[in-house]
Amino acid sequence: MSFFEYLALNRAEVLSSTLEHVWLVAVSSGLAIAIGVPAGILLTRRPRLRAPILGFANVVQTIPSLALFGFLIPLPFIGGIGARTAIVALVLYGLLPLIRNTYTGITSVDPAVREAAHGMGMTDAQVLWLVELRLAAPVILAGVRIAVVLGVGIGTIAAAIGGGGLGEFIFRGVAMVNSAVILAGAVPAALLALIADGGLHLLERRLDWRR
Repeated sequence: MSFFEYLALNRAEVLSSTLEHVWLVAVSSGLAIAIGVPAGILLTRRPRLRAPILGFANVVQTIPSLALFGFLIPLPFIGGIGARTAIVALVLYGLLPLIRNTYTGITSVDPAVREAAHGMGMTDAQVLWLVELRLAAPVILAGVRIAVVLGVGIGTIAAAIGGGGLGEFIFRGVAMVNSAVILAGAVPAALLALIADGGLHLLERRLDWRR
């Protein structure tokens, strides 16, 4: 059976798994942004925290994805079999690009611009929200792009711990030694990654003040 024949016969299941995969990535990316961006801002105000926080995020990136899923399973509250553990793992993988790009984007703002803002009577909070974050937005969004694309790719491993998503087809196809089944999971995942990357790239270009 060819890939297209298998896709036609199982289109409802492929669509359901695709939506499940989108949900996993959307939730994990949202949580990663909610943690990573404030953490990056914190590093610009507390430079001494830069080494431990970025060090932790770097260490997480070095752990193989399947191993990280396995490490999380026995942990109370956040572990177990299912989507919850997968979301926690995807959040951890998304932290490094978000923290690093937020920190880099804000610290790259011209000091003269900050001084001018303070000279106009702005408080530090106003300088952050009205000047620094706006100028750093393209760099921060580049980190969001990386985190989302990572989430789409690594999210396929979630099926190994019952997290669902398109990885179900990939693992099923590997077990059956059937390339059509593997492609039923791999092709939609690749398309999701391309769509997310392209859409966020367009948004990044629109927010780039240099253009």
